[in-house]
Amino acid sequence: MTQPLTPPPKKNPQKRTVSPTLPPEMRSRASMGLTAAAAEGRFMLQVCGECGEVLYPARDACSNCLSTALNWQDVSPKGQLLAETTVRTSTNLYFRERAPWRAGSVKLDVGPVIICHVHGDVEANARVVLWNRLDRSGQGVILAMPEHPTANMEDDPQLRALTSDPKHRRVLITDARNENAPAIAAALHKAGASMIFAGESECWRPNPIRAELKAVPGVEVLPLDVTDTSSLRELSGEIGGKVDILINNARFVRPGGALSRGDTVFAQKELEVNYLGQLRLAQAFGPGMCGRTADGVNSAAAFVNILSAYALVNLPELGCFSASQAAALSLSQSLRAEFRSSGLRVVNLFVGPTEDDWHQPFPPPKVLPEAIARDLVKGLRDGLEDVYCGDVAKDMIERFRAGPKVLEREMTMGRG
Repeated sequence: MTQPLTPPPKKNPQKRTVSPTLPPEMRSRASMGLTAAAAEGRFMLQVCGECGEVLYPARDACSNCLSTALNWQDVSPKGQLLAETTVRTSTNLYFRERAPWRAGSVKLDVGPVIICHVHGDVEANARVVLWNRLDRSGQGVILAMPEHPTANMEDDPQLRALTSDPKHRRVLITDARNENAPAIAAALHKAGASMIFAGESECWRPNPIRAELKAVPGVEVLPLDVTDTSSLRELSGEIGGKVDILINNARFVRPGGALSRGDTVFAQKELEVNYLGQLRLAQAFGPGMCGRTADGVNSAAAFVNILSAYALVNLPELGCFSASQAAALSLSQSLRAEFRSSGLRVVNLFVGPTEDDWHQPFPPPKVLPEAIARDLVKGLRDGLEDVYCGDVAKDMIERFRAGPKVLEREMTMGRG
C-alpha cells in the first residue's frame, strides 16, 4: 500500500534547488490525439471506421484492414495486468532522479496490449483501470491504476508526478474580493494545502467576504492588485519562492457589446484585469515557479486561470467581456509553450454564467462558487489541463467540437 505523504521539512536555503527535468517529449503527429484526450482526462484510442479495430499505439493506417479512416473515440479503460517490472536506473535523467519507477503491460478488454506506467498499489496479474494523463513535458502517457480505490493512493510518487495535487502545497488565490474565493480556499484546505495566500486589491475598501475567507484555516490575506505591476512585483518578491499553485480568479465583467456601450471605458478595464492581469501574474510569478518544478513534495505545479466559457465563442450580450476572455485563453496557450520546458502546467477552468449580479439577466443553470471550487480541486488532483465547470460550459465544448461555425451562428442568431 502507498505510504502517506508527510509534510516536507523547511527548506535549507543554502542547498541547491533541483533543476527541472522533463521526460521524453517527442511524439508523432498521429499520437497527439492521445495528448489532446489526456488534457481533459479522457481515455481515447483510435478506432478504425472500416473494420472497428481498436488500435494502439497510434498510427496512420489500420493494422487490420489498412484503412486510413481512424477516429479517436472514448473506449473502456479496463484491462488485465500481464507483466510488470521496476526500473531502478535509467539513461534518462528525469526517470533516474525519480527511480524506482514501475512499468508493465496491460491487455485491454477492447483488444490492444499497452505498455504503461503502473501505480504502486496494483498487484501482480490484477484487474486495472488505465488513466490517460499529461506528463511534465505536456504529452499524454498512460498509468495503470487499481480497479478499486486504495488507502492513500493519491500519494503514489508516480501518480503525483502526473498531477498537481494541492496536498502539502502552498497556493495563491489572486482575488480575495471574488465571491468564489472563500469556497476555493475551503476546498483547497480540505484537499490538504499547507498555506493559502489571498490577494486583496484596495485593502482600504471594505471587503464583505474577508471575514468568511479568513475563517478558513491557513488563509493569509495580502495586498495584490493584478492591474498594478508594482503591487505584483512587491508581492512576488515576498512570497514568490513559496507559491506552488497560482489560481487566477480575478475577473471584471460588464454586459454589452461594441455598439451598445458607445465607449471603451469598460472594455479597457476588462482587458486590464482579464488579459493584462494574467500577463502581469505570469511575468511576476512565472519565472520563480518555473525554477521550482522539481523541488520535492511541495514543488511548483500549476498556473490556473478561471475563464468564461464564452472565451470559446463570443456571446453578444457579453460581447466585449467575451473578447477579453478569448484574449486570456490565447495568452494561456502561449504560456503553456513558454512554461513547458520547466514542466509547469497551465490549467484553464471554463465556467458558464455564474451566480452573481452581472449574470442575473441570464437564465439558469448558473454556476455556484462551490461548484467552481470542487471542479478546480478535482482538475488539479487529476492532472488536467482543461476543465469544464457547469452545464453551460460542458454543453458549449461539445457543440464547439461538433462544429465551431454552427455554434457561432447559434450564439448570435436573433440578436442585433
